[in-house]
Amino acid sequence: MSADLASRAALALHRFGMGPRPGSITEITADPQGALLSELQHGHAELSDTELLTSGAAARETFAFRQERKAERMAPRQASAGMANLQNGDPPKEQPVAAKMGPGVPQRIYLSEAEARYRAALDAPIGLTERLVWFWSNHFCVSADKGPVRSICGAFEREAIRPHVLGRFSDMLLAVETHPAMLFYLDNVRSIGPRSIAGMRRGKGLNENLARETLELHTLGVRTVYDQADVTNFANVLTGWTIRPFRQDPKRGGDFMFNPRMHEPGPQRVVGKTYAENGFEQGRAVLRDVAVHSATANHIATKLARHFVADEPPAPLVERLESRFKSTNGDLRAVTEELIKAPESWSAQRLKMKKPSEWILASLRSSGAAMPDVRRIVQMQNLLGEPLWRPPAPKGFSDDAAAWVDGVSERLDIAQQIARLAPPSQIQPDALIDAALGPMASDETRQTVRRAESRQQALALLLMSPEFQRR
Repeated sequence: MSADLASRAALALHRFGMGPRPGSITEITADPQGALLSELQHGHAELSDTELLTSGAAARETFAFRQERKAERMAPRQASAGMANLQNGDPPKEQPVAAKMGPGVPQRIYLSEAEARYRAALDAPIGLTERLVWFWSNHFCVSADKGPVRSICGAFEREAIRPHVLGRFSDMLLAVETHPAMLFYLDNVRSIGPRSIAGMRRGKGLNENLARETLELHTLGVRTVYDQADVTNFANVLTGWTIRPFRQDPKRGGDFMFNPRMHEPGPQRVVGKTYAENGFEQGRAVLRDVAVHSATANHIATKLARHFVADEPPAPLVERLESRFKSTNGDLRAVTEELIKAPESWSAQRLKMKKPSEWILASLRSSGAAMPDVRRIVQMQNLLGEPLWRPPAPKGFSDDAAAWVDGVSERLDIAQQIARLAPPSQIQPDALIDAALGPMASDETRQTVRRAESRQQALALLLMSPEFQRR
């Protein structure tokens, strides 16, 4: 086996995939780049688990659960009032049925979605497509800590991200900005046009969060071709993008809807173009244009190159990706193909630090461990500062190594936990290293792992090695 090809195979799995599983490096050594391109051509990102709820169904179950809990909290007060009435000679009032105790519905749904996500990453032969899902989910992030988002953040990833990671950016953008999770997270459900029917009656007004983050983070990039007037005008365009009320529509409550009574009337000028009043289609037209803007092409190209290759991505690589984005009108499969084919993607030094989630999944894959209880993986991410679907801000978790370097020492306990999950084996330390790192392992790492007193210790030391921490 050629050492150069084996090194490229290991690099392919660590830089572009979810990390090697036992035997993975050998399997793709003949043509590492071809294996990645084949996954792009023949793979798919959508999950086959039919038991997972749609975002609307999850939102309705959550609403019903919270109503039950509310009734449960009210029961003692009503019981006290009933006793008082009884003492006054009044008949007792009917008491609500207490809600069932146990794990909350939002958390149960959240964990089911997390398990499906982790299982897809663990089972993927290479994992390039899953990496793309994780990248785009962080780019278009929502937070489970925001109101009703916890029970629908997994559905958001399945419904708005997964179907489009190998499709067109414009389609993903529309799916994201119309999804209930994003509308809740960025407060657009209550954004009302000041001159709309609802605005004039209620005296409530505009919320610019969704408009600002769509331009600043999702498409054009910070401080590029737009100004505050564009943000305000775009926010006017997006008024009326909301959800169906649960009480008024029990069967479809929580689903996306366009409410014309909340929509600001009239034309709006956004990024140098005037969009005529056209209800929901006015917003779709703005998204269609910003999705293919040259500033968006540069922003997306830079983020992809930074995520996969280097904190300071090579300028020629960014130019390649930007050019492909423009020439294909945002075909993400084509842009990813360009990333895989670019020589800069393979020649850049391995200095990128894996984010905690990537390192945890890579460690589980290399260990050969079976899928542990999902709560255990969620807790690992919490401990390492990257809680699942809970970014600190709308810009998502950082892709820069500097954000994660200080927490590397805290990974040791997690490495030891994962080593204990690994199945018993007689595999020798050198074979263990070859399966996880191949020729990328340094002599120092090999010596360190060889000196381990047990296989568990050897595996933990391997997972903590600089070569395994980087991609």
